[in-house]
Amino acid sequence: MARLPLLPYAAWLRVYEPLAAFAEPERSYWTSYAADPSRPSRSALLAAEQEAAMRRAVAIPTRVGPEEELRGAFVLDVGRSAGAGPYVCPLDERLRSWVALESLREDVPEPLLSAFVAPAAREAALSEFAAWRAASPALRQPRILTATWHVPLWWFIAFTADERELRLGADPERGLVFRTSMGRARQRMARGLSVLQHSMGEGVVTEGVEEVARWLEEFHPHSQVELDYGGLATLVSDETLESDSSVTDVADGLAALAAGSPDGASAAYAKLMDRWRDVQALEHAT
Repeated sequence: MARLPLLPYAAWLRVYEPLAAFAEPERSYWTSYAADPSRPSRSALLAAEQEAAMRRAVAIPTRVGPEEELRGAFVLDVGRSAGAGPYVCPLDERLRSWVALESLREDVPEPLLSAFVAPAAREAALSEFAAWRAASPALRQPRILTATWHVPLWWFIAFTADERELRLGADPERGLVFRTSMGRARQRMARGLSVLQHSMGEGVVTEGVEEVARWLEEFHPHSQVELDYGGLATLVSDETLESDSSVTDVADGLAALAAGSPDGASAAYAKLMDRWRDVQALEHAT
Protein backbone atom coordinates (compact mmCIF):
# COMPACT_ATOMS: atom_id res chain seq x y z
CA MET A 1 0.00 0.00 0.00
CA ALA A 2 1.30 3.45 -0.88
CA ARG A 3 2.41 5.54 2.08
CA LEU A 4 0.06 8.45 2.63
CA PRO A 5 1.56 11.85 3.45
CA LEU A 6 1.72 12.89 7.12
CA LEU A 7 -0.70 15.77 7.59
CA PRO A 8 -1.25 17.98 10.63
CA TYR A 9 -4.20 17.01 12.79
CA ALA A 10 -6.15 20.06 11.73
CA ALA A 11 -9.07 21.12 9.56
CA TRP A 12 -9.16 24.18 7.33
CA LEU A 13 -11.73 26.64 6.07
CA ARG A 14 -10.44 28.20 2.84
CA VAL A 15 -11.49 30.90 0.44
CA TYR A 16 -10.49 30.49 -3.21
CA GLU A 17 -10.68 33.79 -5.06
CA PRO A 18 -10.95 34.25 -8.85
CA LEU A 19 -7.90 35.66 -10.57
CA ALA A 20 -9.81 38.93 -11.09
CA ALA A 21 -9.58 39.52 -7.32
CA PHE A 22 -5.80 39.95 -7.51
CA ALA A 23 -4.06 43.16 -8.57
CA GLU A 24 -0.96 43.06 -10.72
CA PRO A 25 1.66 41.69 -10.49
CA GLU A 26 -0.06 39.12 -8.25
CA ARG A 27 -2.64 38.28 -10.91
CA SER A 28 -0.03 37.37 -13.51
CA TYR A 29 1.94 35.31 -11.00
CA TRP A 30 -1.08 33.26 -9.89
CA THR A 31 -2.28 32.87 -13.47
CA SER A 32 1.03 31.24 -14.39
CA TYR A 33 1.08 29.23 -11.17
CA ALA A 34 -2.41 27.83 -11.74
CA ALA A 35 -1.53 26.86 -15.32
CA ASP A 36 1.65 25.02 -14.30
CA PRO A 37 0.99 21.24 -14.45
CA SER A 38 3.90 20.60 -12.07
CA ARG A 39 2.48 22.72 -9.22
CA PRO A 40 2.20 20.83 -5.91
CA SER A 41 -0.94 18.87 -5.08
CA ARG A 42 -3.11 19.63 -2.05
CA SER A 43 -1.53 16.84 -0.01
CA ALA A 44 1.99 17.87 -1.02
CA LEU A 45 1.33 21.48 0.01
CA LEU A 46 -0.06 20.40 3.38
CA ALA A 47 2.82 18.03 4.05
CA ALA A 48 5.42 20.66 3.10
CA GLU A 49 3.76 23.24 5.32
CA GLN A 50 3.71 20.77 8.22
CA GLU A 51 7.39 19.95 7.76
CA ALA A 52 8.36 23.64 7.64
CA ALA A 53 6.32 24.37 10.77
CA MET A 54 8.02 21.54 12.65
CA ARG A 55 11.46 22.84 11.65
CA ARG A 56 10.56 26.30 12.95
CA ALA A 57 9.23 24.86 16.20
CA VAL A 58 12.52 23.13 17.06
CA ALA A 59 14.77 25.94 15.83
CA ILE A 60 16.90 27.84 18.33
CA PRO A 61 15.84 30.57 18.75
CA THR A 62 12.21 29.78 17.95
CA ARG A 63 11.02 31.07 14.59
CA VAL A 64 7.45 32.35 14.67
CA GLY A 65 6.83 32.10 10.95
CA PRO A 66 8.59 31.85 7.58
CA GLU A 67 10.98 34.68 6.77
CA GLU A 68 9.54 34.87 3.26
CA GLU A 69 6.30 33.69 1.70
CA LEU A 70 6.62 30.34 -0.05
CA ARG A 71 4.42 31.64 -2.89
CA GLY A 72 2.38 28.46 -3.03
CA ALA A 73 -1.38 28.14 -3.35
CA PHE A 74 -4.26 25.71 -3.50
CA VAL A 75 -5.96 25.85 -6.89
CA LEU A 76 -9.50 24.97 -7.97
CA ASP A 77 -10.41 24.43 -11.61
CA VAL A 78 -14.16 24.14 -10.98
CA GLY A 79 -16.20 26.12 -13.46
CA ARG A 80 -13.37 26.58 -15.95
CA SER A 81 -15.34 24.83 -18.68
CA ALA A 82 -18.08 27.43 -18.20
CA GLY A 83 -15.66 30.32 -18.52
CA ALA A 84 -14.97 30.73 -14.79
CA GLY A 85 -11.91 29.81 -12.77
CA PRO A 86 -9.35 28.91 -11.94
CA TYR A 87 -9.72 29.94 -8.30
CA VAL A 88 -6.66 30.45 -6.12
CA CYS A 89 -6.12 30.27 -2.36
CA PRO A 90 -2.58 31.47 -1.55
CA LEU A 91 -0.99 29.90 1.54
CA ASP A 92 -0.36 33.33 3.13
CA GLU A 93 1.86 31.61 5.69
CA ARG A 94 3.45 34.78 7.08
CA LEU A 95 0.12 36.52 7.52
CA ARG A 96 -1.43 33.44 9.13
CA SER A 97 1.53 33.17 11.50
CA TRP A 98 1.25 36.83 12.52
CA VAL A 99 -2.51 36.61 13.07
CA ALA A 100 -2.10 33.42 15.11
CA LEU A 101 0.57 35.08 17.24
CA GLU A 102 -1.64 38.08 17.92
CA SER A 103 -4.46 35.77 18.94
CA LEU A 104 -2.12 33.77 21.17
CA ARG A 105 -0.91 36.94 22.87
CA GLU A 106 -4.51 37.92 23.65
CA ASP A 107 -5.60 34.49 24.94
CA VAL A 108 -2.56 33.09 26.78
CA PRO A 109 -1.06 34.52 30.02
CA GLU A 110 2.38 36.06 29.61
CA PRO A 111 4.44 33.44 31.56
CA LEU A 112 2.92 30.59 29.55
CA LEU A 113 3.23 32.47 26.26
CA SER A 114 6.96 33.10 26.87
CA ALA A 115 7.44 29.38 27.42
CA PHE A 116 6.26 28.75 23.87
CA VAL A 117 7.62 31.83 22.10
CA ALA A 118 10.66 33.76 23.29
CA PRO A 119 9.74 37.41 23.98
CA ALA A 120 12.39 38.70 21.57
CA ALA A 121 11.14 36.49 18.72
CA ARG A 122 7.56 37.43 19.51
CA GLU A 123 8.18 41.17 19.48
CA ALA A 124 10.25 40.95 16.30
CA ALA A 125 7.45 39.10 14.52
CA LEU A 126 4.80 41.55 15.71
CA SER A 127 6.96 44.48 14.57
CA GLU A 128 7.20 42.89 11.12
CA PHE A 129 3.43 42.49 11.11
CA ALA A 130 2.92 46.13 12.04
CA ALA A 131 5.25 47.23 9.23
CA TRP A 132 3.49 45.00 6.71
CA ARG A 133 0.10 46.26 7.81
CA ALA A 134 1.21 49.90 7.50
CA ALA A 135 2.54 49.30 3.99
CA SER A 136 -0.48 47.31 2.80
CA PRO A 137 -3.00 49.38 0.80
CA ALA A 138 -5.84 47.37 2.32
CA LEU A 139 -5.44 44.98 5.22
CA ARG A 140 -6.64 41.55 4.19
CA GLN A 141 -7.47 38.61 6.39
CA PRO A 142 -5.74 35.31 5.62
CA ARG A 143 -7.72 33.20 3.22
CA ILE A 144 -7.33 30.13 5.45
CA LEU A 145 -8.69 29.48 8.94
CA THR A 146 -7.26 26.57 10.94
CA ALA A 147 -8.75 24.44 13.73
CA THR A 148 -6.73 21.70 15.43
CA TRP A 149 -8.23 18.38 16.55
CA HIS A 150 -11.79 19.40 15.64
CA VAL A 151 -14.00 21.24 13.19
CA PRO A 152 -15.82 24.21 14.78
CA LEU A 153 -19.51 23.40 14.47
CA TRP A 154 -20.25 26.85 12.98
CA TRP A 155 -18.05 26.02 9.98
CA PHE A 156 -20.57 23.36 8.94
CA ILE A 157 -23.34 25.96 8.57
CA ALA A 158 -21.93 27.24 5.27
CA PHE A 159 -22.43 23.90 3.48
CA THR A 160 -25.00 21.26 2.58
CA ALA A 161 -24.55 17.49 2.47
CA ASP A 162 -24.63 17.32 -1.34
CA GLU A 163 -21.59 19.62 -1.60
CA ARG A 164 -19.10 17.10 -0.28
CA GLU A 165 -16.18 15.48 -2.09
CA LEU A 166 -15.04 12.19 -0.56
CA ARG A 167 -11.89 10.24 -1.34
CA LEU A 168 -11.13 6.97 0.42
CA GLY A 169 -8.58 4.17 0.50
CA ALA A 170 -4.94 4.67 -0.40
CA ASP A 171 -5.59 7.79 -2.49
CA PRO A 172 -2.88 10.39 -1.60
CA GLU A 173 -5.70 12.95 -1.60
CA ARG A 174 -7.81 10.84 0.79
CA GLY A 175 -10.13 13.00 2.82
CA LEU A 176 -13.44 14.78 3.09
CA VAL A 177 -14.02 18.23 1.60
CA PHE A 178 -17.11 20.43 1.32
CA ARG A 179 -17.19 23.23 -1.22
CA THR A 180 -19.73 25.91 -2.14
CA SER A 181 -19.99 29.34 -3.71
CA MET A 182 -19.34 32.46 -1.66
CA GLY A 183 -22.91 33.64 -2.24
CA ARG A 184 -24.41 30.45 -0.78
CA ALA A 185 -21.96 30.43 2.13
CA ARG A 186 -22.80 34.02 3.08
CA GLN A 187 -26.55 33.41 2.86
CA ARG A 188 -26.37 30.29 5.02
CA MET A 189 -24.17 31.93 7.63
CA ALA A 190 -26.55 34.93 7.78
CA ARG A 191 -29.59 32.66 8.22
CA GLY A 192 -27.81 30.60 10.86
CA LEU A 193 -26.75 33.71 12.74
CA SER A 194 -30.31 35.04 12.71
CA VAL A 195 -31.68 31.78 14.11
CA LEU A 196 -29.05 31.63 16.85
CA GLN A 197 -29.50 35.26 17.87
CA HIS A 198 -33.25 34.85 18.21
CA SER A 199 -33.17 31.48 19.96
CA MET A 200 -29.97 31.53 22.01
CA GLY A 201 -28.78 35.12 22.16
CA GLU A 202 -25.07 35.80 22.59
CA GLY A 203 -22.74 32.91 23.29
CA VAL A 204 -19.74 31.00 21.97
CA VAL A 205 -21.58 29.50 19.00
CA THR A 206 -23.29 32.74 18.00
CA GLU A 207 -19.99 34.61 18.26
CA GLY A 208 -18.27 31.93 16.16
CA VAL A 209 -20.87 32.19 13.41
CA GLU A 210 -20.68 35.99 13.44
CA GLU A 211 -16.88 35.94 13.22
CA VAL A 212 -16.87 33.61 10.21
CA ALA A 213 -19.64 35.62 8.53
CA ARG A 214 -17.57 38.81 8.87
CA TRP A 215 -14.48 36.99 7.59
CA LEU A 216 -16.30 35.85 4.44
CA GLU A 217 -17.26 39.45 3.68
CA GLU A 218 -13.55 40.28 3.22
CA PHE A 219 -13.29 38.41 -0.07
CA HIS A 220 -14.42 38.56 -3.68
CA PRO A 221 -18.17 37.79 -4.00
CA HIS A 222 -17.52 35.19 -6.73
CA SER A 223 -15.10 33.16 -4.61
CA GLN A 224 -15.42 29.52 -3.60
CA VAL A 225 -15.48 28.43 0.06
CA GLU A 226 -14.08 25.08 1.16
CA LEU A 227 -14.10 23.05 4.36
CA ASP A 228 -11.30 20.47 4.38
CA TYR A 229 -11.14 17.82 7.13
CA GLY A 230 -7.40 17.69 6.46
CA GLY A 231 -5.38 15.50 8.79
CA LEU A 232 -8.43 14.75 10.93
CA ALA A 233 -9.59 12.42 8.16
CA THR A 234 -6.52 10.25 8.74
CA LEU A 235 -7.67 9.51 12.30
CA VAL A 236 -10.82 7.63 11.28
CA SER A 237 -11.67 4.67 9.06
CA ASP A 238 -13.07 4.87 5.55
CA GLU A 239 -16.43 3.70 6.89
CA THR A 240 -16.52 6.44 9.54
CA LEU A 241 -15.53 9.10 7.03
CA GLU A 242 -18.11 7.93 4.50
CA SER A 243 -20.92 7.95 7.08
CA ASP A 244 -20.05 11.39 8.47
CA SER A 245 -23.20 13.52 8.64
CA SER A 246 -21.90 16.51 10.59
CA VAL A 247 -23.22 19.06 8.09
CA THR A 248 -26.68 17.48 8.28
CA ASP A 249 -26.57 17.33 12.08
CA VAL A 250 -25.86 21.05 12.33
CA ALA A 251 -28.57 21.87 9.76
CA ASP A 252 -31.04 19.74 11.73
CA GLY A 253 -30.11 21.55 14.92
CA LEU A 254 -30.68 24.96 13.37
CA ALA A 255 -33.98 23.83 11.86
CA ALA A 256 -35.10 22.62 15.29
CA LEU A 257 -34.18 25.96 16.89
CA ALA A 258 -36.03 27.85 14.16
CA ALA A 259 -39.09 25.67 14.81
CA GLY A 260 -38.92 26.35 18.54
CA SER A 261 -37.78 22.84 19.48
CA PRO A 262 -34.81 23.04 21.88
CA ASP A 263 -35.06 19.29 22.51
CA GLY A 264 -34.61 18.62 18.80
CA ALA A 265 -31.63 20.96 18.70
CA SER A 266 -30.09 19.23 21.72
CA ALA A 267 -30.51 15.81 20.08
CA ALA A 268 -28.78 17.00 16.90
CA TYR A 269 -25.95 18.55 18.93
CA ALA A 270 -25.50 15.36 20.96
CA LYS A 271 -25.26 13.34 17.74
CA LEU A 272 -22.60 15.69 16.39
CA MET A 273 -20.56 15.63 19.61
CA ASP A 274 -20.74 11.84 19.81
CA ARG A 275 -19.28 11.58 16.32
CA TRP A 276 -16.31 13.82 17.15
CA ARG A 277 -15.66 12.64 20.71
CA ASP A 278 -13.17 9.91 19.76
CA VAL A 279 -11.17 12.25 17.49
CA GLN A 280 -10.90 14.96 20.15
CA ALA A 281 -9.89 12.38 22.78
CA LEU A 282 -6.82 11.56 20.69
CA GLU A 283 -5.45 15.06 21.38
CA HIS A 284 -4.82 14.03 24.99
CA ALA A 285 -3.47 10.60 24.03
CA THR A 286 -0.58 11.86 21.87
